[in-house]
Formats: sequence, C-alpha cells, structure tokens
Amino acid sequence: MTEGVALHKPARGKSVRLEQVSKSYGAAQVLRDFSLEVPAGSFCTLLGASGSGKTTLLKLIAGFEALDGGSIHIGERDVGHVPVAKRNIGMVFQNYALFPHMSVAANIAFGLEMRRLARAEVRRRMSEALALVGLQEFGDRYPRQLSGGQQQRVALARALVISPDILLMDEPLGALDKNLRQGLQLQIKELQARLGVTIIFVTHDQEEALNLSDRIVVLNKGRIEQEGTPKELYLRPVNRFVASFLGECNCLEVEGRSHGVRPEKLRIGPAADCATYRLEGVVTDVTFLGNAIRIGVRHRDARIVASVPVDDLSGATVPGQTVQLGYAASDAMMFRD
Repeated sequence: MTEGVALHKPARGKSVRLEQVSKSYGAAQVLRDFSLEVPAGSFCTLLGASGSGKTTLLKLIAGFEALDGGSIHIGERDVGHVPVAKRNIGMVFQNYALFPHMSVAANIAFGLEMRRLARAEVRRRMSEALALVGLQEFGDRYPRQLSGGQQQRVALARALVISPDILLMDEPLGALDKNLRQGLQLQIKELQARLGVTIIFVTHDQEEALNLSDRIVVLNKGRIEQEGTPKELYLRPVNRFVASFLGECNCLEVEGRSHGVRPEKLRIGPAADCATYRLEGVVTDVTFLGNAIRIGVRHRDARIVASVPVDDLSGATVPGQTVQLGYAASDAMMFRD
C-alpha cells in the first residue's frame, strides 16, 4: 500500500448500538433480545460457528434483512427502517462481489457515481482509493485478470471510497490461502488505524479474530457468550465454550471446580516440580512443530496437550513414558460452568 494517501473521509467512524434486536426465519429464531454496543473507531469481530447469528447481525446492520424487533443506531441515528443505500455503510464479502464486466476503476467508482458526485471528484477519490490499497497500476484491468488477493483489495477500496460511517466485513479472507490471508490481515488493520473507520468483522477463524480485533464478541446460538479484548478472552474465558472456541484448552476438574489451562502454560518433567497444580500421565504422542514440541498425555480418562518450547524441554520424551505435568495457579482459568 502507498504511504501518505489521504482518502476523503470523516474524522472518525461512528458507533453502532443494537438494542433488544430480534430476528426469526420462519419458526427458527436466530436472535432474541440481542444487545451490543460497538465503540466508534474500533475493530470489533463477531466470532462464532456457523449458525451462531453473526452473518444475520451483519445483514440487519446493513439493512439487507428487516428487524422483527428492537433498534439499530449508527451514531445517534436510528437506521432500523432506513433503506440500505442511505445508511452509508461499506461492505466487503468473501466472494468479492465485483462486477465482472467492469474495470477495476469502474468497480471502485460505482458507489460514488450512484451518489451523483461530480466526475472530477469521482476520479480523484477513485485514484486515492486505488493508491490506498496499492493497486494504482491496475485501474484498467478486469476482475478476471486479478488474483484473489488483488480482487479482495479492490473490494476493500470500493467499500472505503464512499467514506463509510462503518465498514462491515463478512468472512472477507475465507477464500484466500494462508499467506495471502496473513498479508491482508496486516493491510486491513493498518488501514483501519489510519482511517479511523469503525469495522465489524465476521469470522469463524480464532487466529484471525485474535490478530485483528480491538474487541471480540463470541456468539453461540444467537447470544453473546463473552465479549472483551483478545487478551481478556484468551486468558480469562468465562466458560468452556469460549475457552475451547478461542484457542486450545485443557479442561480439568480440580478440588471440585471446573477450570482450564492453555497448552503453553503447562510444564512437564522437572519443570513441573514447583507448580501449584501437579498431575501425572502417560505420553501418547509427540509432535515437533519447529519452535515448540506438542506433547499429548493421557491423564485418567482425559487427553491433555502440552506445548513446550524446544529449548525448555530437558531430556527426551517418548510415547509410553510416565511424566509429571504442572501449572501455576495464576494460569488456571476458572469457569462459571
């Protein structure tokens, strides 16, 4: 991307507030009395499995679906019954949704032309948007001539060129390979910081959510299990669902209470001697991951996984070996359930 490009934009994105929102499809109720507030200028990720309600929420905010009940505010404006075209929202989809018969420049300019801006203003802002995503030389090309990553950058430029109050992104990186996905994650986060736009991002990818977000909202069957910063949710999940959905977790029973511990917090062998909690198990499998070794251990009827830095593991660990595991009290994640 090009440094120093000043895209025409508002001073800051706007907040989004949903109050007591309900939505059903026939007899299936997807959302019931759902409330959420997204601060202005933040990057909020809706994280959940298929059917959790995250895409329905995006459609309601955008205006693609009608509310059954409740209200949606963008800034101070109630947009619950405002047409899609008048909500000033940018959208980026997984399948790019570019017009195949139009050039890259024409795709980006389309929203500006629908707003009946002067031709010179359309050209100026379209050129700025192309530069913003590093595609200055691609304006005359067509979507079929671009890679998947380039097409998604065009879709991002098209969404940003209208200077939206909020940007909605529905699994935008899901169709890309790992390297492209990681590169675009960095670009999206950089653009969000530079432009100050409010982003609501939908994904089922936990790593993507942790990398991108200021706040994560974990959804399950149309309700919020937990919301907070990535660090809060990863280190202090409120229940087993959040702990297991946002990273790998060993769920244990200690002193009659359910809690969890992350694989990287477990110590093995002599390193476990001074731990607050200790247990014994039999190694079932050992996997070399480059910078760490992943060790599977059978403890009673449960499988426990430890992830140990290569340099921290003293001596060989092999399947069938009996080992001691341990972890600090501060690393135990206490659950409500």
